[in-house]
Amino acid sequence: MIIARLAWASLMNRWLTSLLTIIAIALSIILLLGVEKVRVGSKAGFLNTISGTDLIVGARAGDVQLLLYSVFRIGNATNNISMETLRDIERRPEVKWLVPISLGDSHRGFRVMGTSSTYFDHYRYRRNTMLKFEQGKPFDDLFEAVIGADVAERLNYRVGSKIVVAHGAGKISFGADHSDKPFVVAGILAATGTPVDRTVHVSLEAIEAIHVGWDGGSAPRGDQIRSEEEVRAMQLEPKVVTAAYIGLKSKIGVFSLQSFINQYKQEPVTAILPGVAFAQLWSLVGTAETALMVISLMVVFTAFFGMVISILGSLNERRREMAILRAIGARPFQVFILFVVEATVLAVVGIALGTGILYVIVLVTWPILEQATGLYLGLSWPGTQEIIYLLIILASGIIAGIIPAIRAYSLSLSDGLSIRL
Repeated sequence: MIIARLAWASLMNRWLTSLLTIIAIALSIILLLGVEKVRVGSKAGFLNTISGTDLIVGARAGDVQLLLYSVFRIGNATNNISMETLRDIERRPEVKWLVPISLGDSHRGFRVMGTSSTYFDHYRYRRNTMLKFEQGKPFDDLFEAVIGADVAERLNYRVGSKIVVAHGAGKISFGADHSDKPFVVAGILAATGTPVDRTVHVSLEAIEAIHVGWDGGSAPRGDQIRSEEEVRAMQLEPKVVTAAYIGLKSKIGVFSLQSFINQYKQEPVTAILPGVAFAQLWSLVGTAETALMVISLMVVFTAFFGMVISILGSLNERRREMAILRAIGARPFQVFILFVVEATVLAVVGIALGTGILYVIVLVTWPILEQATGLYLGLSWPGTQEIIYLLIILASGIIAGIIPAIRAYSLSLSDGLSIRL
């Protein structure tokens, strides 16, 4: 206890240097734990882009490729799958619900996705959260659309706005659009922080309607052009779609259904487990998070290196102090412990301050970040990895204190009492 009081009194005597050292350690802790929280939050948000879906079915392709175009709207499918195949899958006893999706068109750089009205009931994201409407309602007319939050914000759309879908997924349509059959915005979804925000949703029948006469992918001409009234009178039934989301009655049946789909003989199709595909995709982008963590650790150890320099730099001024302690009976080992305790106090206070400030920042900013980016940080007790980091940092602080402690230990009594010119 005496050594602890001496250490605290010594630090208070050098309060400015001690304060700057604590701030440096605190800032490094904020950076390290902040990066860790962002890493964990971004990974959780990444993995929870789609939730509650047990299988995703598409044309025969790699797991990551199917995940990218069906969930993230990145890239294109190798092929479509027939509705007959989906109906055959839907009749399986394991299946609780099946939502088909059709991709291929766009609107001013945003992907257009055809789907059924049940999409809004069954699609889930982060922690099984349902889609909510900020304005309006789901589409129920052939030429109604539901748009994501980003689409509405960037293009300044509201319920009742008219939009024209372009043929293909590019930002520029080059005249290949469906301007003769515009859509009316029926609803605007609340922000989710997922690709849903950047998607224009229409019905599968609408996808068929705007492509009537587009044989071979080219725009219809002459008597091939069909008016909006004419297509409304047609029996519009989609024959092919891009992919489908499947929910099961029980998780037990997921592997049997996946095996059935992957071995389906009538058509080459693939069923993937979203969680497994996400893990594969995350492993491809994990290098960036490793680099961020390395940089954060370097900042932390730089702060401790500064602490070592600070304590060593003060040794020359404290030689007389050390000599007086020795003269009144302090042993060299006790002087050694004094310096280690000082370094430990600086590390503990810096860690506590940095952790506290970080949690205040998270408390203030995480609702804004979640709405703007979908990044869920949340308030929770430090995780296992964070605790390990803090223990390593504390141990590093103690070790950093040993270096000047050894130097102080080696100073002789006469060295501190002698007059230096």
